[in-house]
Amino acid sequence: MTMKYTQDHEWIQLEDHEAATVGITLHAQDALGDVVFVELPEVGRVYAKGEVAGVVESVKAAADVYMPIAGEVTEVNEALRADPSLANTDPLGNGWFFTILIKDMAEFDALMDEPGYIKFTQENS
Repeated sequence: MTMKYTQDHEWIQLEDHEAATVGITLHAQDALGDVVFVELPEVGRVYAKGEVAGVVESVKAAADVYMPIAGEVTEVNEALRADPSLANTDPLGNGWFFTILIKDMAEFDALMDEPGYIKFTQENS
């Protein structure tokens, strides 16, 4: 499974040729601190790339969660809604936010790979 990253610190993991899972990165949850609330998108809604699809609130701040690529939300993580701390304890696993049906694979292919994202965060910290 291929994982890509955005400059807004979301990750997106390709599950098959049309579906992907989205969450926030380790860097994002570190910067936010203890997450206390998440607002997840509506299942069935279609988003454009870069559109706000959710909100994360922590003890330090609130931040928008952006749609990394265009797609339709197919599932949200109800466990995360019930226990927002999953975004801190397992951001790349059980702390996922939502799944999407991908509209354009070219948008996925254009995102950063892990080495590119690490370089981006080092240059922009």
